Amino acid sequence: MNHPRPDGWRDDAPLACDVLVVGGGINGAGIARDLAGRGASVVLAEKDDLAAHTSSSSTKLIHGGLRYLEYYEFSLVRKALAEREVLLKSAPHIMWPLRFVMPHDPGMRPVWMIRAGLFLYDHLARREVLPGSTTVDLRRHAAGTPLKKTFTKGFVYSDGWVDDARLVVLNALDARQHGATVLTRSACVDARRSATQWQCTLRGADGRERAVTARSLVNAAGPWAAQFLGEHAHAAKPKTLRLVKGSHIVVPRMFEHDMAYIFQNPDKRIIFAIPYEGDFTLIGTTDVEHRGAIGTARIDDSEIAYLCEQASRYFERAVSPADVVWTYSGVRPLLDDESGDPSAVTRDYSLELDTAQAPLLNIWGGKITTFRKLAEEAADLVARPLGITRASWTEGAFLPGGNLSPVIGAAQRPDTDFSRFVQAIALRRPELAPALVRRLCRAYGARVEELLREPLGAEVAPGLHEGELQFLRREEWALSADDVLWRRSKLGLHYTPAQRAAVDAWCRARWAAATAGAEHLWN
Repeated sequence: MNHPRPDGWRDDAPLACDVLVVGGGINGAGIARDLAGRGASVVLAEKDDLAAHTSSSSTKLIHGGLRYLEYYEFSLVRKALAEREVLLKSAPHIMWPLRFVMPHDPGMRPVWMIRAGLFLYDHLARREVLPGSTTVDLRRHAAGTPLKKTFTKGFVYSDGWVDDARLVVLNALDARQHGATVLTRSACVDARRSATQWQCTLRGADGRERAVTARSLVNAAGPWAAQFLGEHAHAAKPKTLRLVKGSHIVVPRMFEHDMAYIFQNPDKRIIFAIPYEGDFTLIGTTDVEHRGAIGTARIDDSEIAYLCEQASRYFERAVSPADVVWTYSGVRPLLDDESGDPSAVTRDYSLELDTAQAPLLNIWGGKITTFRKLAEEAADLVARPLGITRASWTEGAFLPGGNLSPVIGAAQRPDTDFSRFVQAIALRRPELAPALVRRLCRAYGARVEELLREPLGAEVAPGLHEGELQFLRREEWALSADDVLWRRSKLGLHYTPAQRAAVDAWCRARWAAATAGAEHLWN
């Protein structure tokens, strides 16, 4: 029996839709989800894997952006603060509250400035789940244990954590569940506009092409947005994007508690040190002008040295480049506001609708915390000229797997709801190791029951079974070991080179035909 290929291609037949969304990062996936939920026929085309670039390379925070207050970005901070709890409630398996500790360095920002900023941070938007800020004595508080003893006072406030790559996948899943067609490894190589429609050409990883006719086009190509307009959509580039590379390092766990740190640096920037994947600490980020090819961003030695040096100013145990076990870098497409300092460039977004002919919506800038609001505003703009009248709907909606109530009863708090959910699944599946149950619940939420309907099968690498790999290919567009190990999960960080190679060999042996573009038979 023939089944749809996991990259979304079924055959070479032309597609017709209301909206073609180009770009499978968080903004593109969010817009496709919102529009599909309003009844629009949507095609989402991504040239690589979902979240393959910027949207899997963030600091993985759902946050208002405390430091943006210094640049008077009150509107952006308020919008982001309001979104935190909306997002936390929508998918408690991949997002959860996180407390941040800022050790006070008398040589940096004065106490009055920090307290004023935290007061604004607490009150610019309504909070129901996240507690407000407080001051702690680091000589007695657990957060002071790994720090140098010169730091005696700290400020604690709330934000949230997100698995950024899985957030993108969940939005694409929800888009598909509402009728959208999601095509990965499908580059939009040509888009030609008439008064009433766009004639577009998608090219798959194997070189085969497919025609798409769309009533409107959304350019959500992120760092490639301006390039896409000029080279493929044959349109002017009205906005200038400033491409800023942000790099992160991962080191063995620096502290035992579950709070994160925000450190002030002498250059007036900040870095975060965040509990990561149980055994590690994530440190980032840098802000460096990126002038090379967009898809080839890599951390350089000076960035590693900078992050190690700044973290070592605070931690009792110094961080050195030799400690780094993994790095990642992403290119942020920021609106060029002529700021001299890359860290001062606005993280806000701009939506630009052109209706001179068939509608064209360009998405400029943005940050992961405000993706849902951006998508809602973008869908409002696109819906009008298409005559789509259904109202916005995502603010109170769950993302796939986010509704835990059928298992645990009425929702209470996102973080405690998830803990109760893990306990309930563990009781239902006592044959599974507790660590595996928790990981699967984190990854899939309520969808874990769908995964576990079939046997997990043979173990390919520790805690990763054939059944889950097939599920990721069938349901989540995974086509390579990298998709699985570094985006659908972070298992690659926990595996040895030999174990990663075993996963790669398994995927190549079973998925090679699909990756190359051939039709695949599921048994």
